[in-house]
Amino acid sequence: MDYGIVRVSDFIVVDVDGTKQAARQRALPELPDLPAAHRRFDQVCAPAYLGRKRGEVARTRTTVLQAHSHHWLGSFGGSGNGDYCAQLARACEAIISYAGWLCLPLASILIRLDGLYGTTAVLTPLLSSGMGVIVRSKEYGLLDLPTVAVRLTLPPDAQTTHPESGAQRALFDCPDLALLPCGPRVRLIVATHPATSTAKPPIGVLRAGTVYELFLTTAPQTAFTCADVLGLYLHRGSFETVLADEDREQDERLGGVLTGPMVRNSGKS
Repeated sequence: MDYGIVRVSDFIVVDVDGTKQAARQRALPELPDLPAAHRRFDQVCAPAYLGRKRGEVARTRTTVLQAHSHHWLGSFGGSGNGDYCAQLARACEAIISYAGWLCLPLASILIRLDGLYGTTAVLTPLLSSGMGVIVRSKEYGLLDLPTVAVRLTLPPDAQTTHPESGAQRALFDCPDLALLPCGPRVRLIVATHPATSTAKPPIGVLRAGTVYELFLTTAPQTAFTCADVLGLYLHRGSFETVLADEDREQDERLGGVLTGPMVRNSGKS
């Protein structure tokens, strides 16, 4: 696809994804004929917010994947809730090194992030590095900016329908928006759809019967329409299938109690 000066093929998408894994802990045996027990997860797990996950402790993992070739660029772990900002900084270092290895300009890298990183404080250092970004924003105060409010009163730039869920969204493109008075300028895409209930939506914010979702990007309009940006972000779901094979190899049930030398059962590899 060629859009003149800038082409879609000029960009490489890199997924940075932070995940959390909960671990169960069994009771420690205390018998006089057994050595002192200790938990193998003490070095990698810690108490953390678990949400709906079952467990007593958790660990975090930030993975970096080149979306086109599924080339792993890095994986960084932390105990408990972790430090996602520090892990994002390490991920950016790995991406910059990868771009240098391929002799690519940093502006040709689009980092795809979820809402965990969708705040101005997190995005400002990333945008200052020269790399591009596509991220779901949770700065819903952007809807109150005069330029955004006026744009929402006009007809949408595009209407999209998700091929699997059938969800329909109206897209409004705000191409030049400053996150801070002296900060970097980004492109804001507002996706709206009618609310189906009065309850708080799991994603987005509910205002006057309409759900608003915000997406920030540096992808130029000459190469990516607002529908292209939304489709590229929603394609993050394919990233989870790449992690599935690796996750199956990590059996959390083995992370219980170690009371002595491990004995391998015969006939098992």
